[in-house]
Amino acid sequence: MTQIPETSASGASNIKNVRLQRWKQSAGMIWRDFRSQRSGVIGLIGLVIFILIAVFAPIVAPADVLSVTQATGGRMQPPGEGYLLGTDEFGRPILTLTLIGTRVTLIIGMAAALMAMVLGTLVGIVAGHFEGRVSWVLMRITEWFMNLPTLVLAVVLVVVLGRGMLVLIIAIGVTSWAGTARVIRAQTRAVEGRPYLERARALGAGHGHQMMRHVLPNVMPLVLASTIMSVSGAILTESTLAFLGLYDQSNLSWGMMLNRAWSSGAMSAGAWWYMIPPGAMILLVVLCFTLVGRALETALNPRLRR
Repeated sequence: MTQIPETSASGASNIKNVRLQRWKQSAGMIWRDFRSQRSGVIGLIGLVIFILIAVFAPIVAPADVLSVTQATGGRMQPPGEGYLLGTDEFGRPILTLTLIGTRVTLIIGMAAALMAMVLGTLVGIVAGHFEGRVSWVLMRITEWFMNLPTLVLAVVLVVVLGRGMLVLIIAIGVTSWAGTARVIRAQTRAVEGRPYLERARALGAGHGHQMMRHVLPNVMPLVLASTIMSVSGAILTESTLAFLGLYDQSNLSWGMMLNRAWSSGAMSAGAWWYMIPPGAMILLVVLCFTLVGRALETALNPRLRR
């Protein structure tokens, strides 16, 4: 009687070890395929640089630099004379403002993409696992969100709920989950037809067990690739909303810098150094996320690898 728990514990430990080894092998294969794509590696290096800038921005560029009263430069002073990228309308250095804006932009973009991933994955797995009325209702809701103009809906939510960072994350996440849901549902339907899931049903596994232990691990690589790809869209949406003035001006982001450049007349004054740095940073970070997402998608999809 005392040996049964030991045997069962040893068997469970062996199963966990086997699963861990399989995950390590799969991760190693994915990393080798990803590493063989030069564009993906370049994008990954770029993302690491942006993340390091966001983490160490408060150290490199203290928050007191944002104070208008402590600005020492001239109004829209061109690059040079101690200001590598010139100054803004208050005499603050553009380089410092750009570095500080990295953190807010990345936080909003990544948090909104994470929220969209959670909603899209939940709806996609449930719609793919259950047939009939549940799947029909969920997919009609998904199609309704896909047909709505995302930017217009986000603008309405921000205007109604407020202009804080959390509201902006919710507005972007709620309006951008539908595409992920359709992709995950299609992959879930493919997983549902595999033999091991049929055996799980025959052994009496419930719906929650099937979705969490069998479906979710198999669709997780696709979820990861889709999430990385959606970060670039979330950053573009955040920049657009901030440029339109639908964001709290106390939290500096690249989109807010473009808004200030436009409202202060930088374009008519020919102050290109005020507009190009934040716009270039948006372009580069979106490009990096796109390169990494495409490379990861290729590494995960055998058809694309061939």
